[in-house]
This record gives sequence, C-alpha cells and structure tokens, in this order.
Amino acid sequence: MPTVGWIGPYRFFFFASDRDEPPHVHVERDGAAAKVWLSPLRLAANWGFTPREAFRVVRIVDSNRARFLEAWHEFFTS
Repeated sequence: MPTVGWIGPYRFFFFASDRDEPPHVHVERDGAAAKVWLSPLRLAANWGFTPREAFRVVRIVDSNRARFLEAWHEFFTS
C-alpha cells in the first residue's frame, strides 16, 4: 500500500491491486476510510466519515488532485 502522503490527520494511499481501476486515492483517519475517484472527482465509497468530513476529504483531494494523479501514473506505469 504505497502512501502518497499525509495531509493533516489524513493518510492518502493506493492499493497495489488497484491497477485495473480508474485513478483514485484511498483516505483513512482513526478507523474511518474513503475512496475518491480522481477523474472525474467523486466520492466512490465512505466507511465511517460523517457526511461533513467526507465532503472535507473530497475538497482536500480536489486541491491535491494533480499530485495524486501524478503519483498514480508513476506508481502504476513503473
């Protein structure tokens, strides 16, 4: 599970087995997790974040989308 980075209390990462899916990032904090598609930006799944915090997570992903897409393509094309 390559970690793309930490932003505040959130860890952003990929699963190596996600190669056949569209670009996305997983997010976790304190037992809650989410999956966010990068293009188009969309919350794909939410396991334990309140709706308000899930919205905050999506905003953070949006602000860092270029970085996450670059990390995705670098990891999965290597």
